[in-house]
Amino acid sequence: MNTTELPRLTVIGTGYLGATHAICMAVLGYEVLGVDVDQGKIDKLASGEVPFFEPGLPELLTKALESGRLRFGTSFEEAGEFGDVHFVCVGTPQMAGSDAADLTYVDAAFRSLAPHLNRRALVVGKSTVPVGTAKRLTEVVQSLAPAGDEVELAWNPEFLREGFAVDDTMRPDRLVFGVASAWAEEQLRAAYQPVLDLGTPVVRTDLATAELVKVAANSFLATKISYINAMAEVCEAVGADIKDLADSLALDDRIGGKFLKPGLGFGGGCLPKDIRAFAHRAEEIGVGQAVSFLREVDDINRRRRARTVDLVREMLGGISGKRIAAWGAAFKPNSDDIRDAPALDVARTMHGLGGRVRVFDPAALDNARRAFPELRYGDSAFDVAQDADVVVLLTEWSDFREIDPEALAKVVKHKRIVDGRHALDAEQWRAAGWEYRALGRS
Repeated sequence: MNTTELPRLTVIGTGYLGATHAICMAVLGYEVLGVDVDQGKIDKLASGEVPFFEPGLPELLTKALESGRLRFGTSFEEAGEFGDVHFVCVGTPQMAGSDAADLTYVDAAFRSLAPHLNRRALVVGKSTVPVGTAKRLTEVVQSLAPAGDEVELAWNPEFLREGFAVDDTMRPDRLVFGVASAWAEEQLRAAYQPVLDLGTPVVRTDLATAELVKVAANSFLATKISYINAMAEVCEAVGADIKDLADSLALDDRIGGKFLKPGLGFGGGCLPKDIRAFAHRAEEIGVGQAVSFLREVDDINRRRRARTVDLVREMLGGISGKRIAAWGAAFKPNSDDIRDAPALDVARTMHGLGGRVRVFDPAALDNARRAFPELRYGDSAFDVAQDADVVVLLTEWSDFREIDPEALAKVVKHKRIVDGRHALDAEQWRAAGWEYRALGRS
C-alpha cells in the first residue's frame, strides 16, 4: 500500500454491522468491497436496497454506489487480492442450549479469508467475542495465510446504537484499537483517517482489553437499566413512584439520567446475549464470581416482562377473551430488530393466556409476522386499538407518544392504557379520562 493513499478496505459480513460499516466508509472516501456468503444479501445491497431498517442508511448506500467506491461480492479470493485492511463484521449469536457466544460465523470468516492473504495485510475483528478469541485467531490466520506472520490481527469493537448507526460510525464518541504492533495501529489509523480528523479520541490497547470493552460497556448499561427496574419493584411494594425516584437520582452528577428509565427492560441482539456470554466466559476462566451479579441483572430484566403482563391482567380482571392492542414489536424505536424483543414476548404471553391480541409497529411488522405468525397484526395504532379493552404500549416509538388520548378514546371500547415504557404523559391521559398504569407507579 502506498502510504500516501487511503488503504483499500474489505468488510466481511454484510449484516447490520457490516453493511453499515461498508457504506459509511465508502461515503468517507474509501474503496470498499463488501463480502458475504449470502447471495441474496449481496444482490439487495448491490441493487441499492438496505435489507434492514436504519434511518439515513438507504440514502448513503445510493450515494456510495453512485460514487463507484463501493461494491459487493461473495469471493474471498477477490477480497484477499483487493484489501489492505479487512474488517470482519459477522454475528456472534447466543449458542443454542448455552449462554456462550456462538463463534461459528467468526471462525468461518477468518478461515475463509486467510488462505487468500498473499501479502502483508491487517485483519480487524469488529464482532463481539469472548476474551481470548483474537489471540487464538491470530494463530489460525497466520498458519493458513500464504503471507504467514506478515498478516496481523487487531480488534476494533463496534459501539453502534440501532437507530443511530450512521452517526455512530461516522462520528463515534471513541475508537478502540486493540493491536499487537505499531504497524497495526498505523493501518487502523489510516483506515479511520477522516474520522480521526474530527478529533475522535483513540484508546490504543492490547487485544484482550479491546475484546472486553464492548461486553464491559454493555454489562454496565444493562446493570443500570436493571437497577432502576429493581427499584420499580420496590416502589410497587410500598406505593412509591418510580418516575419521581428516577428523576431524583438523575440529578445526581455521579449517577446521571442516561439509561435510568424504568420500564419493560432491554432486549435486542446485543445486551441480553452479551451479558450472558460475558458471565459464561468469566466462569470458564475462573473469575465467574466477579461478574455473578450479571445473572441477577438478567433475571430482573426478564421479570419486567412478566410484571407487565400482570399489570394488564390486574387492570382487566383477567386476560382471556379480552381485546388487547399491543403497540410495538421491535426491541427499541427506530429499528426493525425483533431479536429478544420484550414487546413481542409480552404480546405472545398475552396471546397464550387467551387474549385477543393485535400488534402494530411502524417498522418491524414484516419481521414479526415471519417470526410469530400466530399473532394478529394491524395497519396502524388506531387500527389495532379498535374496540380494545386495553392498549399496551410496548415500544416507545414517537408515533405512539404523539397520539392524542381524546382521539384514541373514540375507537377503543374501554379507556385503559398500560404504559410499559414510561413514554406517555400520565397526567394528560388521566385528565382525558383514561385509566393509566405503568410499572412502578401507583
